[in-house]
Amino acid sequence: MGVPQKTAIVTGASQGIGAGLVKAFAERGFNVVANSRQMTQSTEIAASDHVALVDGHIGDPAIAAYVVETALSRFKSIDALVNNAGIFFTKPFTDYTAEDFKSLVSTNVEGFFYLTQMVIKQMLAQKTGGSIVTITAALARNPIRGVTAAVPMFTKGGLETITQHLAMEYAKDGIRVNAVAPGVVLTPMHRDTPKDEMESLSPMGRPSTVKDITDAVMYLTNAATVTGDILSVDGGAHFGRW
Repeated sequence: MGVPQKTAIVTGASQGIGAGLVKAFAERGFNVVANSRQMTQSTEIAASDHVALVDGHIGDPAIAAYVVETALSRFKSIDALVNNAGIFFTKPFTDYTAEDFKSLVSTNVEGFFYLTQMVIKQMLAQKTGGSIVTITAALARNPIRGVTAAVPMFTKGGLETITQHLAMEYAKDGIRVNAVAPGVVLTPMHRDTPKDEMESLSPMGRPSTVKDITDAVMYLTNAATVTGDILSVDGGAHFGRW
């Protein structure tokens, strides 16, 4: 008998980094469950024998449960999770509304919590370990004057904290929990951002590409003794001034 094919779940998977992650996992022989609010309308990812698409808001616990059920019914296991779904927008702190806050928490925090909890339960039952990687943001630990992102980074900073706590809690179970903290990335989210503005947000003057982020996630997914790490992919933004 051959080695069973592993299964990965990717949220926020219809475009940009998420779509790049689905493709990267598929290229490495994984089955993939891809989720976003309008996943089946993606122009980048199509359903196949090894890729299942699930529509819905991952901040809804019923959708999170359906994503897990899809992975198990279609592919029989869950071996890797990438919490990529997230929203980001900037305003002066005093202009953020209650609805803004609820929206950020629903996607960025609840979207992590419900699914990750269910995935860890399944990984514990399988007793074969697993990898969880969450996409956070370099901006959470390195504020930039003029980038008024306090409330979105309130949520992203919390994701870094829980990443490290879960890494320690489940280390002996072989469940590794890490994060990738991108700086500015060339994705559809920034399609209208001027090129010189994008370049100014990186000390290297070079925004990251989707491949830069997916390469980091693939490394963490495969790195057997790396856990609790926040891997910055930001051209150096997390440690300096420029």
